[in-house]
Amino acid sequence: MEPLKARRIYLLLRDRIVAGELPPGGRLPGEPALAAEHAVSRVTVRRALDLLEKEGLVQRKPGSGTFVHDSRSVRPIVADLSNVLSHLIDMGRSTDVKLLSFGYVAPSEAIADSLGLKPGERVQRSVRVRLIDGEPFSYLTTHVPEWLGLTYSEAELAARPLLELIERSGVKTERATQAINATLAGPEAAAALDLEIGSPLLTLTRIVYEPSGRGVEHLHALYRPDRYSFHMDLVRIGDDGERRWSPALGWPRAPNKTKADKAKTDKNKPGEKPTRGPRAIKQRS
Repeated sequence: MEPLKARRIYLLLRDRIVAGELPPGGRLPGEPALAAEHAVSRVTVRRALDLLEKEGLVQRKPGSGTFVHDSRSVRPIVADLSNVLSHLIDMGRSTDVKLLSFGYVAPSEAIADSLGLKPGERVQRSVRVRLIDGEPFSYLTTHVPEWLGLTYSEAELAARPLLELIERSGVKTERATQAINATLAGPEAAAALDLEIGSPLLTLTRIVYEPSGRGVEHLHALYRPDRYSFHMDLVRIGDDGERRWSPALGWPRAPNKTKADKAKTDKNKPGEKPTRGPRAIKQRS
């Protein structure tokens, strides 16, 4: 029962921190006060604080107390749903990747159907973890038709964005469909994303097509919700009485260059390497 109580307190405090009720830099009540408030032992409170500290939400200072960590310096990646494909390659260049597996396999019926494969046609399957500032935020499983997967090597996939490799082969990517849901972390994803088994995750399934309508990539992505979020700009359209919200394609998010833009610009300058600082990056898997 004690681990369950500790997790309950952890979730309660986490919600207060995320909601801004406990502001960055604010001091949490002491262990005795929290133990009395929740009718548990100090050991249970300590376990809850350990979970918060592991997640980077609090900072414990011996002799001073426990303080809410200022997470404003580590912003989550922001995915722009208004434009699925335009920044995918840039994401690969501005984040790091760890290739966990690479091989050729027979696809499941669902993946074969989504890519329009012929009976018996194989796929190149890879599993990658993307990191921002050295911290994992996504667990990506991709399937590419074998004829296309043979145009790049395992070493190239570990070093270059997949969409860049696909387009290098001469394939033109025109459109994509994607679905977003929520799920719980299984053992492999939890280990790769540095989470506990059963932790909540965002999940995205995307299929990328060439102009002929043939599928060239099937992506199943799992994201840490504390390091990745989805964003869409909307505008009001239609006549009076029938006005509705519609995606604002190409809507400028900010008139001035952000730190993220500056970091990406600096990265392209010869001989310079951008400093990884606060930034929000659009969706690019």
